[in-house]
Amino acid sequence: MKKTVVIDIVGLSTSVIGEHTPFLKKYFEEHHFTHIKPVLPAVTTTAQSTYVTGKYPDNHGIVGNGWYDRTDSEVKFWKQSNKLVLSEKIWDAAKKLDPNFTCSKMFWWYNMYSTADYSVTPRPQYHADGVKAPDCYSHPSSLRDELQAELGTFPLFNFWGPNANIKSSKWIADASVWVDKKHDPTLTLIYLPHLDYCLQKYGVDFSKIHKELGEVDKLVEDLVTHYRQKDCNIILVSEYGINTVNNPIHINRILRENNLINVRVEKGLELLDAGASQAFATADHQIAHVYVNDKTQLEKVRTILNNIAGIALVLDENTKKDYHLDHERSGDFVLMADADSWFTYYYWFDDAMAPDYARLVDIHRKPGYDPVEMFMNPKNPLIKLRAAYKLARKLLGFRYLMDVIPLDATLVKGSHGGINIGKEYYPILVTDKAPDKKEIDATEVYQVIWEHLVN
Repeated sequence: MKKTVVIDIVGLSTSVIGEHTPFLKKYFEEHHFTHIKPVLPAVTTTAQSTYVTGKYPDNHGIVGNGWYDRTDSEVKFWKQSNKLVLSEKIWDAAKKLDPNFTCSKMFWWYNMYSTADYSVTPRPQYHADGVKAPDCYSHPSSLRDELQAELGTFPLFNFWGPNANIKSSKWIADASVWVDKKHDPTLTLIYLPHLDYCLQKYGVDFSKIHKELGEVDKLVEDLVTHYRQKDCNIILVSEYGINTVNNPIHINRILRENNLINVRVEKGLELLDAGASQAFATADHQIAHVYVNDKTQLEKVRTILNNIAGIALVLDENTKKDYHLDHERSGDFVLMADADSWFTYYYWFDDAMAPDYARLVDIHRKPGYDPVEMFMNPKNPLIKLRAAYKLARKLLGFRYLMDVIPLDATLVKGSHGGINIGKEYYPILVTDKAPDKKEIDATEVYQVIWEHLVN
């Protein structure tokens, strides 16, 4: 098989290619460029699972970045086990054809307990005293120690949150090159999340994102330079583009206004009780899965959803099939927002009653995705001093809550997940070998990778 690398540049679309990305602009012009028709939902875990299986969510089961587990009665976001992806992966198919084939999976999602030969993924240490320490998980386990001895500790707090920046993507790129030099895998999958941060914070506003565009442009140039020297097929890909938004939809507040949501009050704060609620939504960018525990309320919920401004699609048991979302993990209804709108997970009416995790970077406890985690509260002029004090408590070994995240959804200016967008926001594919079409379905990315491997 032919050595191949797939570089996933999150958030890259033609809407941001230009003077601030000189290398990528020239590379697009000199190679074969194709738009990818985005899968629904156009979010990280769904898109990546579609690319590596060649199947839609109704087959591989990844209906979003998270979903409601009807057995546990819990909302679970950002899980990591590769066993959650229910279809055969491309590296398993390749190993059947060539027993010498090897795969390096560098920070692509669902990267724990997979059959990839080399893998690394974010995985903090959670200590008994409440401290969360930066770290990563690898297979083989010794790879983590080798990489961190060479490159330093994985910069977890630069991977997501208010301090997200180029450091995490640079670490991933350097680690990918390190693994390539030592192990020479046949297929390498590299995830570069850098553009995700600035585009969700600011939308396509070049006055605010030009620095980040230049940073990722240089990082991709360095990776391409390395893999060219290895006589390697190179594929650039993205999962989605990010368009500017201005309308957050508080879907759970609307359901609560209609007496469908239950909360528990603990220490004066409200916690969503998903299992006891008649209906609730898991918000995921421009997609929301609405789960109806009390089936007698289905028609009531349908009527409510059909009358909410900013919602482009309300999919039910019949129409979910049209979008390949007919899977047991999907909600009873799946919502897609208008292009300028997105869904929050907020369910409280009074910010004084918001749960403590609402003001934290806490991706696992929140019953939905929260892009506001990229901001520090702009209404508090002393917020950075507060964060420094909290960090000092951490370094001294005291318990602390880094409660610096605002509760203002209007801060978010970019989103993704829907498919009612212009082609300038479609994900992209740039290859050495031309696909047969100028536009391909997301499931066809698998075949493009396969053809690069076998030819």
